[in-house]
Amino acid sequence: MLGLLLRARTYRRLLAAQVVALAGTGLATVALGLLAFRLAGDDASRVMATALTIKMVCYVVAGPLLAGLTVRLPRRAVLVGSDAVRAGAVAVLPWADQLWQVYALVALLQTASAAFTPAFQALIPEIVDDADYTSALALSRLAYDLEAVASPALAAALLLAVPFSGLFVCTAAGFAASALLVAGTRLPGSTGRGSPSRLAGALGGMRAFAARPPLRALAALNLAVAAPTALVLVDTVVYVRGPLGGTDTGVALALGCFGAGSMAVALTLPHLPMPAGVRPVMLAGPVLAAAAAGALAAGWAIAPGPVPLAAAWAALGAGCSLVATLTGRVLRDSGADCGLPPLFAAQFSLSHACFLATYPLAGWAGTQLAPEAAFAGTAAVSAVAGGAAALLWRGAVPTPAPVAVRTRAAAGRS
Repeated sequence: MLGLLLRARTYRRLLAAQVVALAGTGLATVALGLLAFRLAGDDASRVMATALTIKMVCYVVAGPLLAGLTVRLPRRAVLVGSDAVRAGAVAVLPWADQLWQVYALVALLQTASAAFTPAFQALIPEIVDDADYTSALALSRLAYDLEAVASPALAAALLLAVPFSGLFVCTAAGFAASALLVAGTRLPGSTGRGSPSRLAGALGGMRAFAARPPLRALAALNLAVAAPTALVLVDTVVYVRGPLGGTDTGVALALGCFGAGSMAVALTLPHLPMPAGVRPVMLAGPVLAAAAAGALAAGWAIAPGPVPLAAAWAALGAGCSLVATLTGRVLRDSGADCGLPPLFAAQFSLSHACFLATYPLAGWAGTQLAPEAAFAGTAAVSAVAGGAAALLWRGAVPTPAPVAVRTRAAAGRS
């Protein structure tokens, strides 16, 4: 992976843009919670839940639509424009004094993110060659995991020196830095010149998911990943502070175990031979997640403890990363005719639709079910979704990456 960073200047600059934008997003999450408390007091949790729901709805609805609307535009314009909108929305948030203003700005911010993220992801296979693509995906996954770990600590450090509104300023600066990095990078042009219409571009990715076995399998794998991820993100604080009697530090350490498992897989996959392709590796993800959640359910019923929880959380992170890290390869290998941006936008929408369903279910399970029942339910969802993916993907022959992608990849390594 270090070799890729040294060789590919274009990818290196785009990865830097992703890292600073992710850091800003993490700071904004902390700042938004503090703003919600300032405006709503004890109802801050309701405000945050509404804001997160708005985020998911924007991701699910806006992703494919914006991919179709922007498919004929220059890539740089789409990415820089999205960053500019995000920076503007975040910069205005400290001045909001009504909840409807917060919700409107969050909707604008997340709609811009729904344009930026799939367009960014679709660029990667066009600027790195086949041999480096898994490393590029692994680095991107590491950036997400490190953001989840580092952003809260960075926010805590900044709050020692600035009021919480200063976090919004830092977030806006992060998006501005991302825009500058992208603006100064040579990127492939639009891929949509041959598209029959913008509507066809918006629907093309979804149609491909409905028609192609590997993509139908990926839709099922999204659910297999969403269930354990929602369990960890929503219910860790419930189990650590409740039955285990732990502290806030214990919550952070448990979440860190999930991230550590994910990062370990991301670091390993580029060096893992895959003679049979990515299918068996990705299908192993739900197997590992279901086994970890099932073992924790059985162990918790006998003797609950922090060590089994930490081990299970690490295994869940690893299982989710086996799927998430390699998702881009499935999309790249399936994008020969409809183009990469619509496919990445469809995946962005479908994966977040799964989170839109599993987050509230995890919240309900954390308050209404015994922990072992919640763990067993998560194991069942991952197992069923993984089994469905295996059946849908059976006998499918991957479509080779488009020639144009491979050609541009070689040029993008300069």
